[in-house]
Amino acid sequence: MEGESTRQQKVGKQIQRDLAEIIQGKGMASFGGAMVTVTSVKVSPDLAVAKVYLSIFPSAKSQDTLKLVNAASRYIRGELGKRISKQLRIVPELLYYVDDSLDYVERIDELLKK
Repeated sequence: MEGESTRQQKVGKQIQRDLAEIIQGKGMASFGGAMVTVTSVKVSPDLAVAKVYLSIFPSAKSQDTLKLVNAASRYIRGELGKRISKQLRIVPELLYYVDDSLDYVERIDELLKK
């Protein structure tokens, strides 16, 4: 998180918490039965864009699930707006990415077992 201001970090953490609740509230059925977890949120210096990193289980469904999340993006951003409108003047644009760091850890684990 080097280079991020304290405000960016605080806003990112708050958005991460709120998005986690919103996504959990929609339920796994909304995302094709996959479990979606918000692993981190990086906010631009002007707070206008938030990169949202999602961990998706099972990872085989990650691309399909990412499409479902993007399809629900308008709803998710609207819900986020209701929650953060007191703290922020504008609701950041949300860009979703798959956080595959757990897959990476698993792969390393498997290689070490050989």
